[in-house]
Order: sequence, then structure tokens, then C-alpha cells
Amino acid sequence: MVGAKGFEPSTLWSQTRCATRLRYAPTARIVTAQRSGFAGGIHLCHNHLEICTDFDSKMTQSTSNSSIEWLAQGQEFPPVHQAWGVTSDAPGLLCAGSDLSVPTLLKAYRQGIFPWFSQGQPILWWSPSPRMVLHVDEFILHRSLKKTLQRFANSASCEIRMDHAFNNVIDLCSQTPRTGQNGTWILPDMVNAYQCLHSAGFAHSVETWIDGELVGGLYCVAIGSAIFGESMFQRQNNASKIALCALVCWCRHQQIQQIDCQQNTRHLSSLGAREIPREIFIEKLEGFTHQDEKCWIFSNNWWHEWMLDRAKT
Repeated sequence: MVGAKGFEPSTLWSQTRCATRLRYAPTARIVTAQRSGFAGGIHLCHNHLEICTDFDSKMTQSTSNSSIEWLAQGQEFPPVHQAWGVTSDAPGLLCAGSDLSVPTLLKAYRQGIFPWFSQGQPILWWSPSPRMVLHVDEFILHRSLKKTLQRFANSASCEIRMDHAFNNVIDLCSQTPRTGQNGTWILPDMVNAYQCLHSAGFAHSVETWIDGELVGGLYCVAIGSAIFGESMFQRQNNASKIALCALVCWCRHQQIQQIDCQQNTRHLSSLGAREIPREIFIEKLEGFTHQDEKCWIFSNNWWHEWMLDRAKT
């Protein structure tokens, strides 16, 4: 399978977030964490996880002690300003625990919070600042990608489908290798959670089909006009980029202003995404999530309208 560059970051931050092993057992008082060059402990103290990190000589010489709140099921999320800052060991980490039910996920996304954790970790919740956002009218369509889109749009054997094979898309995203990541954060519990979110009408797939075969795609969360990119995959070159272009084209038709990309990646930056302060992101989010839900269909005519409008600018 061809790896897709997408919403998942491949920086040290993502390695902290995805590759760190936070072994959690509800009956244990102390939980260990290990990764290359890192040793630490996590102590369950009342309703908080106390995190101690001690970097060896291969890393920066520092020792820190931090804590995050442990949430019971149904408990409210803490204010996002309590998330760990950019100079911490895990920027954006807010809290742990709770569950992945549809109501919890919707409550989280409406507040600019999302889950991301690896095998053996508790559910970890994040709200990074700054926030990486792709403004629809700032999307950069490079010349080579434009030619690929033109060939795709003009071929009878190529089409974009939405929500036709959501379960397949998320499964394939979970199997796609990522540069700088060992394993996947799209664990079975996450797959099941987002499938339930899809059944409830709040998670959607954008799919690239060629000759009747699913060759690429992405899935996202959508609440009103708020779109949160999650992950993508591809089996053929550029198939995931075509799906992203289709999402941008669809957003343009629906008069949706931005797509949340969560964290900065070089790939997304090359396509026009940029960081904005979390406060601004949350302020906009409140308005977007209160708008009407959208109709997730795609018309091939929108490709040509988009290309024509871009030619005029």
C-alpha cells in the first residue's frame, strides 16, 4: 500500500503522542512510560495523572513533573487553556479517561478537543495551540496536481464518492504506514467509535474511485460547518490528494470556510494550511458548529467550476 501524507504529523511531537507507551491499569497506582531516550512514570493520584519525565544524556537534560486530569465517564472536559504548552513534553495534552461514545466525542469536538492515543495508553485528549487550519480559499493547487485533477475529472472511469465505503476507508487508514510512526493510533476502539459517529451522521468519508476500485480517501468529522480532518490513505499515487481536493471543492460549494488539520505538517503547509491561535480557532468553532448539517454528495461538475474560477484569479 502506498503511504499517504495527510493529517497525522510525523514530528517529535507525534512520536511523543503516538509512540509513547503509557501503560494504564485502573487498579495500579503507578503506570510506566517508555520510549527511545525517555523514561518516566505516571501516578494515578485521586482524579489526576501525575506525569514525571526524565530525559537521558541523548536528549536535553531536564526533569519535569506535570499532571493532567483523569475524567470519569460523563465528566466535563477541563478548559482548553489548561492543555500543556508548546514547550512541554506533549504539547496540547489536556486530559485522559472518559469514553469514546458519540455524545462524548461531539462534546469534545465542539470545544476543539480530540482523542489520540496508542496501544496500551488510556484515552488521551488534546487541544493544541496553535492550531493548524486549511482555509478553503487559501488552498494551493500546484500545477502537477492540477493536471492530475483534470485527467481525473475528465475520465469516465474516475469518480469521487462520499460515505459510500466509510468502514473500508477508516480500516485502510488504520493500516497505512506513516513516516516516523511505529504502529497506528487508529486502534479498534477508535475505529468502532468513529463508525458509530458515522452512523449518527457526524463522520464522513471522501473516496477516490478508479475503475470501480477504492484507491484512496480520507475521513473527517463534521458538525454543522465545522470540518475536522482525521486521516487519509492511498493505494495509488495522488489518490489521497485527489480526495483532499474533493473535500476542498465540496467545502467551497457548501460555503464552508476552513478544515481543521489539528497539527502542523510540512505536507499540509505546502497545500496552504497555516497555524492560527487556539483562541481564534475556538471562537470560530462556536459559530460553525451551530450551523445546519450539510448534504454529503459530490457532483463532478464542481471540478470544472472550481478549475474555471481558479483560472480567473
